[in-house]
Amino acid sequence: MRIFGLAGWSGSGKTTLMTALIPELVSRGITVSTLKHAHHAFDVDQPGKDSWRHRQAGAREVMISSPNRWALMHELRGVPEPSFGELVERMSPVDLLLVEGFKRYPHPKIEVYRPSLGKPLLHPEDPFVVAIACDQALPGLPLPWLPLSDASTIATFILDHDECT
Repeated sequence: MRIFGLAGWSGSGKTTLMTALIPELVSRGITVSTLKHAHHAFDVDQPGKDSWRHRQAGAREVMISSPNRWALMHELRGVPEPSFGELVERMSPVDLLLVEGFKRYPHPKIEVYRPSLGKPLLHPEDPFVVAIACDQALPGLPLPWLPLSDASTIATFILDHDECT
């Protein structure tokens, strides 16, 4: 399974780019899954629903199944967050695993950058950034520049990149 990531500051457009890349890649016959890291508490369940009540009662894992989908929620309950590798091992095999976040993990990634945010570029400190997707060309950039709004070009870059793990 090839792994490729998107990294950048909050508000840079990572999720918007991800949601444009997925259908572009799928239209090319590529099977895609995603792995997203959240830096804050999040919940995929709704208070009052049976599964939420199971978790609130202390269940470590709650699986929900229907004819259309299934989901597994795992409560850490004080145990350390699983490593990137452990999370990947739990994923079903696909052609390409797109990762949003996990910017410190050593996998090839595109930095999603917007100068208007006033934040520094990540790539000087991250040797695994292989290109910059930005809403404008950046002078003196030592890496390939990809137009942020061009999902087709970015998808081609990802598929042509030979260092996907």
